[in-house]
Formats: sequence, structure tokens, C-alpha cells
Amino acid sequence: MEKWLKDISPIMDVEHDCILSKQGDISVVFRVILPEIFTQSAENYEGLHQALVKAIKVLPAGTVLHKQDWFTRGIYQADFEQTEDNFLSQASERFFNERPFLEHDCYIILTKMPTNRKQSSSLLSSLIRPRLVPEQTIQRQALLDFSESAGQFQRILSDAGIGLLRVQEEDLLSDPKKKGLIERYCSLSGEGEALLVKDIEFREGIQIGDRHCQLYSLADTADLPAQYSPRINYEKYSTDRHKYAIGFAASLGLLLPCDHIYNQYIIVGDAQATIKKMESKRLRLQSLSTYSRENAIARDAVNDFLNECIGEQRLPVKAHFNLLLWTEEKEQLKELKKLVTSALSKMEAAAKLETAGTAQIFWAGIPGNAGDFPMNDSFDTFAEQACCFLNLETNYRSSDSTFGLRLVDRLSGRPIWVDLSDEPMRKGIISNRNKCVFGGSGSGKSMLMNHLMRAYYESGAHCVIVDVGHSYAGLCQLVNGYYFTYNEKSPICFNPFFIGEGDALDTEKKESIKTLLVALWKKDDESFRRSEYVALSNALHLYFEYLKSRSNIFPCFNSFYEFLKDEYIGVLEKEQVKEKDFDAGNFLYVLRPYYKGGEFDYLLNATERLDSFQQRFIVFELDNIKDHPILFPVVTLIIMELFISKMRKFKGIRKVITIEEAWKAIAKAGMAEFLKYLYKTVRKFFGEAIVVSQELDDVISSPIVKEAILNNADCKILLDMRKFQNKFEQIQSTMGMPDMGKSMVLSLNKANDPNRKYRELYVELGGQLLKVYGYEPSPEEYWAYTTEEKEKVIIVEYARRHGSYQKGIAAFLKEQQNVHSDVGKNSG
Repeated sequence: MEKWLKDISPIMDVEHDCILSKQGDISVVFRVILPEIFTQSAENYEGLHQALVKAIKVLPAGTVLHKQDWFTRGIYQADFEQTEDNFLSQASERFFNERPFLEHDCYIILTKMPTNRKQSSSLLSSLIRPRLVPEQTIQRQALLDFSESAGQFQRILSDAGIGLLRVQEEDLLSDPKKKGLIERYCSLSGEGEALLVKDIEFREGIQIGDRHCQLYSLADTADLPAQYSPRINYEKYSTDRHKYAIGFAASLGLLLPCDHIYNQYIIVGDAQATIKKMESKRLRLQSLSTYSRENAIARDAVNDFLNECIGEQRLPVKAHFNLLLWTEEKEQLKELKKLVTSALSKMEAAAKLETAGTAQIFWAGIPGNAGDFPMNDSFDTFAEQACCFLNLETNYRSSDSTFGLRLVDRLSGRPIWVDLSDEPMRKGIISNRNKCVFGGSGSGKSMLMNHLMRAYYESGAHCVIVDVGHSYAGLCQLVNGYYFTYNEKSPICFNPFFIGEGDALDTEKKESIKTLLVALWKKDDESFRRSEYVALSNALHLYFEYLKSRSNIFPCFNSFYEFLKDEYIGVLEKEQVKEKDFDAGNFLYVLRPYYKGGEFDYLLNATERLDSFQQRFIVFELDNIKDHPILFPVVTLIIMELFISKMRKFKGIRKVITIEEAWKAIAKAGMAEFLKYLYKTVRKFFGEAIVVSQELDDVISSPIVKEAILNNADCKILLDMRKFQNKFEQIQSTMGMPDMGKSMVLSLNKANDPNRKYRELYVELGGQLLKVYGYEPSPEEYWAYTTEEKEKVIIVEYARRHGSYQKGIAAFLKEQQNVHSDVGKNSG
């Protein structure tokens, strides 16, 4: 017999953002924002649990808390239009396009039943016997009182970190373009799907349109776990010494990889009436205990329940939990049953496939109809135990910021937009944008840093990188940056005397040149007198005045040296400057190797790439000179001068300097104060300083890093650290890492999906926000960032053959794809 849903619907109307049922129930609906999965510590779960218990206790008698978690399969939809002009971004969009994941929507529906409402059962349901609305449903005071209780419930959970947003009337009801929450449940449709009428059949289980459903319930105490807890250990991420906490019911949420709804009901009754009823039951069992041992055991159980209820001020409630799963392929129902059985076994619970009461339980799941839940399918417990079964986690959320980089979530590899700088600053999580990155060889550090620097560059930032391993050569080619390195055929060279576009000969520029000249002239242990400082200042001033009247002279060290020799010595003699005040002969003699014909005549006389001040991506590769006693200090000073000039003169533009393993050499070369200055000052100029290190022992042993860098870097990123797990306590103490962070770091890459190539990373922001992400490069990104020598040689050759790095990567991957395609055809 066929009936229209509108004729038997238990919902009468939606008014004032409340759902009114034909049984007289009033329901308010909240969209719930839960903490992200794998980000909570054991203490966090305890706190959330206590807040839920406290919130339930403010609800009036006759209230049903119906928590409905939707988990539906979705796919990532790529945005090709936004990235059409960017080779690597377009490649990443193609790579992630249509990647599957579980979408999660969570609602809490608070339903207030009328006083003296007769409770439903499997045989007494509005599905069978619809009723007229009780008079009190239309009373304004009843609605106000319930709204006040719901408001208290909302505030308690919001203070604990569970966001609740009131669902408005337009989202509860459907319109021609989308389904509201009520119709969405009745058709098992995705959020925002167009309205489509579907048949609902209860002949063999449940069938809604072309979707075959199964309903599994947790309603019998014999099937429930022996012990409850707000959280359990997640073995995949745990070690023998460090346990990783996850919600008690997480296996029924995002960890159950299929379309399903997890319904959670907690029914708050009259506590005194419940106690009175249980006392009567205890007396009855007491009188029958002599006839049966089972009665004696039941009496003791009831007695224990009453003792705990009264002695520990527990709130007695009724509870029920069920899973509604569906699939469009009927033969997959057996596979779904295996998944549910496995998920419940992780909680040490047993699965019960509902048959006879399926229709009534499904019917009670309609938002606003929880008051019609069949009470014979619930069990007596306390609020503390019932709250353990509530799902407390959701998916990773993308940042709303326009600045950031793409990473992936830990569970499904879904792309996530992550802002590690601006958004945390706005929210007060961090006070500076500086970062420290630590990761051993093979941990994916170079890939991640290339990806991070590319994100900065594409956001319009000025990027200066100091490297010692040729890790950024490919990326520098792709963005047409400047790559400074040293080899015999093409030695590294600069021109600090050239004033490029946007730069100026201000006090700071003069001071940086003087600092460079002093470093070339004096040793670290030699004194530098005030008279020598004045003489150098005058020399620079007169030199640049000299250049103004002689446009044919090119500014460089050669012309400066000639000016000193031919012009400035005469000025010194005229002013009768004594040799003890400024020894010009000694100065010229010591600096002679940097003049033309000298050993280092190339270093300060560059005639190309003079617009470094305007160039937004510059890499200084110092691998071949990091131990050179002369070249390394000079190059370091030039890098310092360049970045500080950018930092101070580009107003409102992001600046970032990344110092790879070179920081150790910089510190040894007497530049430790620069690192300290940089980390303490750069934040004032919309800048960021990033130090990258391979060995954590360097962090512990170096006072520079420990005192200056770590204390002034609010963002810490760690990659695979499992080889340090036996001595991680010292590292944890040095970095001020919380225990949850330690568990996260030691869980990195422990349970990676073997079908995907990615590495995980731990991010800590201000010691408050701790999270693990994955970085999964597309093939194009991998070959652009690779540091494997054999692979780099291949791409360089393809780039030479095809005219550019981008075309070389594209041609190589196309050939590889054709090879794999031919192999597939031959094997077929």
C-alpha cells in the first residue's frame, strides 16, 4: 500500500527556526563544529567529555539529545580556471582532481517533549498512529523556556571548543534548488543536492530510491563494551612507549569508509521518577531472588545502579546509538556488514542488524522526531557513560585565508589549504611568523621547503634562500629567479656599489658597504678606530659624488679602488690625515686581490644580474665556499645587506629569508649576531625568517639556535623523527613541546597509505595549535623539486633539449606516460 510522505510525516511545521512535530515536540537544531581528527590529546578528550555531561545536565526533563553525524563519499573538485597560468599549480589540480574522501556534517537536535506525553515504542509510533498537536506546543512561554535551556547548552559546549551554530528555517526546509535537512534525511541525499522525490520501502530492510540500506544498533547492554572511556588508543599511530589518543566512537565516524549516518540519542527523563521506578524493580527482584540466581544478579546490578546514581550524583538517562549505511549496489551489503563488525569490535561492542524495528528507528531519525523514538530499543545508563559514545571528531578544515600552501589531510589525502603565517597571527596564536624546520635525510624536507618557497613566491613575496645542497635549482629555473653559486668557470660575483632600480644610496646602504670593506680589510681580532670609520665614510661619499659627474664610469669595486688610488689619497694629503689615523696604503694593499687582475677580482665587480634588489626569488648556493676563509664571510655580508635592504624598503610586501644548513657555517663565521637580530627584528617588517636543519643534535648543542632562533620562531615544523624516539625527551624539553606534540611527531609516517607517495609533517603554532599534515607532490612537482642527482641530471638534459625547465619536465613525463601505456598494451 503506497502513501505519500506528506500525509504521514511526523513533522507539522517549521516556525521561529524550530521544528514542530504532530506529537507536540519542539526541536531546535544546531550545526556542530567538532575538533579535527587526530589533533586531540587524552586530556582534551576528557575535557570535551566533561563539558558534554555538564551541558546535558542543564537540559530539562523530557528532552532528547539527538546527535546526527552524516558521512558521505565525496570527491575533490579541481579548479582549473584559477590555476590555468601556473604550470605546477595546474599539475597539482590535475593530480588531486576527483580524489575520494568522506564528507562530514554534524547536527545536534534538542527535542523537548510535552509533559505527560506517552512515550513511543515499536508498536506505538507516529509512523502507525499520527496524533493531533497538544495545546502546549503553541504556547509562547514553553518555547521561551526551552530556548533558554538550549542557549545554556550551546554556551557550555562553545566554551569547551565545540562550536554550535543555530540552523535557520531556510536550511531546515527545502526549496526548488536544494533539500533541507528534513527532506535530506528522508532521501539520504548529499547536502545541497537538488530536490528529487524518492520512494521509501520497508519490505526488506530499508530501500530509499536506488539506495539499499542496513541499520545496526547499539541498544542491548549485552552487546555493549564492558568498559567505557572518552578516548581509546589508536594503535596505528601508537608506539610501545607512547600512546596516541582518539575518540572512543571514532571507528563509527570518519574511520568507517562508507556512506553512513551515525545517530546518537540521549533521552533525559525525570531523574526522581527513574530512581523510584528502579527502586520498585529492585524490591521486585529482591522478592524473586530466592527462586533464581539470575534474579539475584539482576537485583545486585539494579542496586549498584542506584548506589552510583545517588552516591555520586549521576544523571540517569536512556540511550541508543545506531548506524544507518547505504549503497547503490545491493551485493555490497555483505561488505558493509564486515566493515561495521570490524568498527564495533574496536570498541569491543557487538553489531546487531535491526530487522523488526527498523522502520520505527529510521522514522525516529527524522530531524525533529526524536521524541518518537521507540523506548524499548534504548537502555538505562548515566550521562557520563552515554557521552562516551558521541562522535567527537571531524575532518581537517581548510583555512579561509588567501595566503597559504596546499597540504593534504592525514586520513584520506584530501587537499587542504593551510595558512601558517597570517591567520595564526590574526587569531593571536603566534606573535611572529618565523619558522624552524627539522627533518633528517629522506624525510621529505627538501620537497616540503621547495613547496613552501613556491607558495611564498606565488603570493608576491620576496624570497631569499641560502642553501648548501643545490636543493632549489629546479624551482629557481621555473620561476626565472637568480641562482648564485660558485664554480671555476663561473665564480660567484656581486656588485654592492651598484644602485639598482628601487634602491637608494641612503645611510643603510652606505653602512652596509662600509661593513663589507672593513670585513675585507680587518681580521676579527683587529681593532677598528673611529678615525678609520670617518675616513671610509668620506671616501664613499666622495666616490658617489665623483660618479655623478662622470656617467661613463661604471660603479663597482674596480672604479672605487681606482678612485681611492688616484683621487682620495690626494684628498687625504691635502687634509693632512696622518697614517696612524688612516693607513690608505695598507688599505689599498689588503684590498688589492679584489681589484682587476687580483685573485678575487670577480667577486665585487659583477656586470650582470644587477637588479637583485627587485628580483623576488634569489638563491645563494654556498656549498663550494662554505669553508672558504675569505669568500664565505664576504658573500654572507652581501646576503645580509640585500635582505635587510628588502626588509626595510619594501613596505607592505612579504619578505622571507630561508637559511638551510648554511646557518651552522654562518654562526661559525661570526655572523651569529645577524641570526639573532634577524629573528628578533624581521617580524616588524612583515617578514619571516626560516632556519632548516637536518640534525636535531645541532639544535640542542647550539646556543644560537636554542636561545635566539627557537625562542623567536612560533612555528616549528618537524618531519620524520622516529630514529630519535629513544632520546626524544631531551629534544622535547629543548623545544618546549607538549606531550601531545611528542606523540604526534613519533607517529609520523607510521601508517601511510602504500598506494600514495607522500611524507607527513608535524606543525606546532605557538605551542597551542598542533597538527600533522601530509605533503604529496604531483609528478610535475616531484621532478621540479627532486634532489636526487640522477633525477636532476635527467631533467636538466630534457630542459636543455626542449628550451626550458617547464617544457623539459612536461616532455619527460609525457614520454614516461607513453612508455607505461605501451607496456600496458603489450601486457594486455
